[in-house]
Amino acid sequence: MNHADATPPPHTEDGHHVLIKGRRWRATDPALPDDEAQRLRKHLMAARRAVGAALRAGDTTAEKAARARVQTAKVALGERGTPWWEQSDEERRARWEEGLAELDSGTSQGQKA
Repeated sequence: MNHADATPPPHTEDGHHVLIKGRRWRATDPALPDDEAQRLRKHLMAARRAVGAALRAGDTTAEKAARARVQTAKVALGERGTPWWEQSDEERRARWEEGLAELDSGTSQGQKA
């Protein structure tokens, strides 16, 4: 399936969550610019692949580092951590900018710099 052509999942009335297979998941921060969101999703998917590879290899150190990168990406996207709708515009921007800087530099918690 081409994800670029996929229909986005429905949102709750308040826009805070998406509904996937009957389950509510926190929605990505709608204020996040498209290019930053795309970069964060790229980091997220790479980190998820790294978790799988570490699990298959039985490498707990690599797994911990990869899971830290997943967490950093999810927080930067607004899908974990303080809800984006409870943050000021400045806090929201700082959240994704700091997350991207951390992921781009390879210094997520548990990662070697």
